[in-house]
Amino acid sequence: MGKLRDQMLADLQLCGAKPRTQETYLREAENLARYFNRSPAELGEAELKEYLLYLIKERRLSEGSFRFYVAGLKFLYRTTLKREWPAEKIKHPKRRRKLPIVLDLSEVESIFSVTKNLKHKAMLMITYSSGLRVSETARLKMTDIDSKRMMVRVKHGKGGDRYSILSQTALEQLRQYWKKYRPQEWLFEGQKQDDHISLSTIQSIFRAAIKRARITKPVSIHTLRHSFATHLIEAGTSLHHVQLLLGHRSPTTTTVYLHVSRLNLSQVISPLDKAAKQAS
Repeated sequence: MGKLRDQMLADLQLCGAKPRTQETYLREAENLARYFNRSPAELGEAELKEYLLYLIKERRLSEGSFRFYVAGLKFLYRTTLKREWPAEKIKHPKRRRKLPIVLDLSEVESIFSVTKNLKHKAMLMITYSSGLRVSETARLKMTDIDSKRMMVRVKHGKGGDRYSILSQTALEQLRQYWKKYRPQEWLFEGQKQDDHISLSTIQSIFRAAIKRARITKPVSIHTLRHSFATHLIEAGTSLHHVQLLLGHRSPTTTTVYLHVSRLNLSQVISPLDKAAKQAS
């Protein structure tokens, strides 16, 4: 793509796109050019339709990946080429909302109880108790823990910077961990000097804990964040406050936790039970 790639990269940087987004968008633009062996500037609706069908049928992308790649192509046409998106009339697969898997509070406690390593336990506790993404846990710095205000500062999160709550239990665990490991800049240091722990290491620690706790649900480290949000709602926390703690830009994203909250379902009586009461 040459100059067009350079121009697209500059546009992505100017709009503040993250490195991963830049890489994915550029790669998909190059894939499009390579597929037709022509510049994307020369392609029209027919070619774009053919390529999108190729993504779905041949590459068999997941729904999320498909939409992410299409977003990259839209950026190329609308921002860099300053043209209408040629495939505007093409109907994309509708997003199917999937309800998150949530751990019961007793299952969360069992994960902590089987984790004896102070560092591992501190990582899992802060992830759950503050509702963090694994990338946010990995990039926490010592200065992000505000014990006076009982808050955790989350910098460069998916939705921007935010504050979340700091659990007293998690703080006590962090203090025990600090006394033994004495981290300097990064709260959880990695194997490389002056670098934070890797995301894959935290994920491996979680998987090992799940196995020891004998939890068979299909969960991941992100399940701790889902569980945090659901447990807050069940405890009566407003949806707005949960949205702020999670860093969701739209409240619509947060409403998914209403569907997995027992608080809401417990208020509904099965019609079978009503019929049984009337019969008696």
